[in-house]
Amino acid sequence: MQFPESWLREFCNPPLTTQQLADTLTMAGLEVEELEPVAPPFTRIVVGEIKEAVQHPNADRLRVCQVDVGQGALLNIVCGAPNARAGIRVPCAMVGAELPPGEDGKPFVIKVGKLRGLESQGMLCSAKELKIADDHGGLLELPLDAPLGQDIRQYLNLDDTLMTLKLTPNLAHCLSVYGIAREVSALTGAPLKAPNFPAVATQVSDKLAVKVHATDLCGRFSGRVVKGVNTQAQTPQWMVDRLARCGQRSVSPLVDISNYVMFEFGRPSHIFDLDKIHGGLHVRWGQPGETLKLLNGNTVTVDGQVGVIADDSQVESLAGIMGGDATAVSDDTQNIYIEAAFWWPTSIAGRSRRFNFSTDAGHRFERGVDPQLTVEHIERITQLVLDICGTPETQVGPVDDQILNLPAITPVMLRVARAVKVIGMPLTQQQCADTLRSLGLQVAEGQGTVTVTPPSFRFDLQIEEDLIEEVARMVGYNNLPTNPPLAPITAKVRPETERSPSAVRRTIAALGYQETINYSFVEEAWERDLAGNTNPIRLINPIASQMSVMRSSLIGSLLQVVKFNADRKADRVRVFELGRVFLRNAAVQSNDTTVEGFDQPMKVSGMAWGPLEPLNWTGKSRLVDFFDVKADVERLLAPAQAEFVAGEHPALHPGRSAQVLLNGLVIGHVGELHPRWRQAWDLLHAPVLFELDLDAVTQRSVPVAQPVAKLQAVERDIAVIVREQVTHAQLMQAIHSAPTQGLLRHAVLFDVYRPKAEAAGGLAVGEKSLAVRMSLHSDEATLTDAQIEAAMGAVMASLSERVSARLRT
Repeated sequence: MQFPESWLREFCNPPLTTQQLADTLTMAGLEVEELEPVAPPFTRIVVGEIKEAVQHPNADRLRVCQVDVGQGALLNIVCGAPNARAGIRVPCAMVGAELPPGEDGKPFVIKVGKLRGLESQGMLCSAKELKIADDHGGLLELPLDAPLGQDIRQYLNLDDTLMTLKLTPNLAHCLSVYGIAREVSALTGAPLKAPNFPAVATQVSDKLAVKVHATDLCGRFSGRVVKGVNTQAQTPQWMVDRLARCGQRSVSPLVDISNYVMFEFGRPSHIFDLDKIHGGLHVRWGQPGETLKLLNGNTVTVDGQVGVIADDSQVESLAGIMGGDATAVSDDTQNIYIEAAFWWPTSIAGRSRRFNFSTDAGHRFERGVDPQLTVEHIERITQLVLDICGTPETQVGPVDDQILNLPAITPVMLRVARAVKVIGMPLTQQQCADTLRSLGLQVAEGQGTVTVTPPSFRFDLQIEEDLIEEVARMVGYNNLPTNPPLAPITAKVRPETERSPSAVRRTIAALGYQETINYSFVEEAWERDLAGNTNPIRLINPIASQMSVMRSSLIGSLLQVVKFNADRKADRVRVFELGRVFLRNAAVQSNDTTVEGFDQPMKVSGMAWGPLEPLNWTGKSRLVDFFDVKADVERLLAPAQAEFVAGEHPALHPGRSAQVLLNGLVIGHVGELHPRWRQAWDLLHAPVLFELDLDAVTQRSVPVAQPVAKLQAVERDIAVIVREQVTHAQLMQAIHSAPTQGLLRHAVLFDVYRPKAEAAGGLAVGEKSLAVRMSLHSDEATLTDAQIEAAMGAVMASLSERVSARLRT
């Protein structure tokens, strides 16, 4: 919220400088985000009146003006402004005046000079030249009663400061100048000037029929008829200036009055053109299909969740948000209806955002506006209408006040001992009570307790912690003691069987991958296509339409990173991410770290795209393939031995992907991106990726010391012929399941042979030759030929039985 400091000091003027006042508000929870002077520094600029303005003899666009600045002698000033004419009063920079700095940052000093041969003894100024407005349409015209010769800074009150407050949603009572003054009075003890709302005399008994159909929407509705107003009157300059310094431009007198009272007392209101209302008003919830053209020109369609004010024929206003164009006041308006109501915050909250705009009125009503002062504020608005737009024919009707459903006021109890514990400093019951009384709260004291009856303007005082916060704010956060923690600090020791996520990151980075961090919100299509998730967890209020669901896989996020880099001519990408995914799981119960019905495990995923190695002097590198990334996964899981079993995944190539098993459990997948998705994402070649459960990756076995073998191992190579369908895993399983009495320690496939010609090398069609090197060893004695032959025979027997292998000759 933005407002001028001078307006605040009219209600409460503590003996503090501007900076001290800002610091006091900030330390009380009302953060002063910015302090900005109303006008930049300038000197010797006074009020002057143009007595005569004649055409310059040597220039078509210049006028020679005789200007009276209250010094007796007239000044001869040459001016090029289009509105320079006799009879107006304008800012006049005297010789020696220093104007605000220009674009070069240097002050502009006025000197006696000549323009097209005629001497000019000063300068007549526009608002833009003084840097108090952006309007450069001509000279800044002042009221005709502006005192000649008076310093323009003093006359326009330019030695003022604009204060911008960043308020939290619970501080609805501070969304007005008077509300902030009330806080300043409580913080500093300076007297608060209470407003006075004298009743305006009525001349007619006219009332507008108003029927409130939804008391859960509107708890109180007050209104008044005023006839015979002059809407073509001019808004006073003091009101225009104050509104401008609150960030609100002047529109018309009636609109300006409504906005002024909103900034003054936090009361949004609306003024209808009475003659444009058909019959009476009806306050109700909208009906599906009803439309309304708003004051901002937009036409919206309402439904049963949006409150409206309608007449007998159509909707006229969005309740508590914005008025309609059909009943808006104009220059032809003669009779008006002033409305001030209490709208329930829950009935206004979020409604304007449904239509993609926000208003100052909605901002206040959805946080809470005092329901007790609707009549008083109508009296204030009426008096301003009479002062600015009143005529001898103006007639005021009585206030029609309907009190229907106001918030119940529930006392809140504060335990002094509890406040001391939470705030962390010693406080007495008297201190707590006096602090709360200074805020204008009704306080009753008990034995160690203080009970507060919240006033109607404090919607935020509902529980004990709210009162504790008020005490802490008034004491001052800067006065809280800084005590070191007394609890013993014990470092959490990670067991040897577990490595940290940071260690996992370092391991993957050492393999040449770069870490990325991506949003947990993803496109719904990613979940459907890449994760096979047809029922993702949807966001109620997504930050963007393409980020509408929670991810259950990291693949989409990494694929987007690869696509982003590929589009920018990157030829080689290696990326990974450690992140949380979100799955539906009815078995999950709520606790400090979980939400009922949702599982949120951590995953680690990597993706490689492009050449296996960067281009170097050895020649062109081949593209990365399944086995390269499989090797990376094996290094990541080492020393654990993972098993890779052919499997399917929605994102992966059906013939170039595998499940990753550890200790018999599936912990993830590795494989090449499915050709369908490679084409959909327009990639030149397919990336290869893996995705694993982080919990499985962080587990590791404790190293066990083993002595160096004293006896030499024996190696034997065999080549067997098997069917083409036999996999490496089946081959190894058959070898290791052979009864070798523990002599077989290691086996590795080192050659695969497929004949190019039919039945070449003793192989039939559909067969292949696999060469395996086996290591045999015993810790007890050197192996004999008989033991070796027996072990090899057992291996061949197992191969023959399990995979129908025969020895290649």
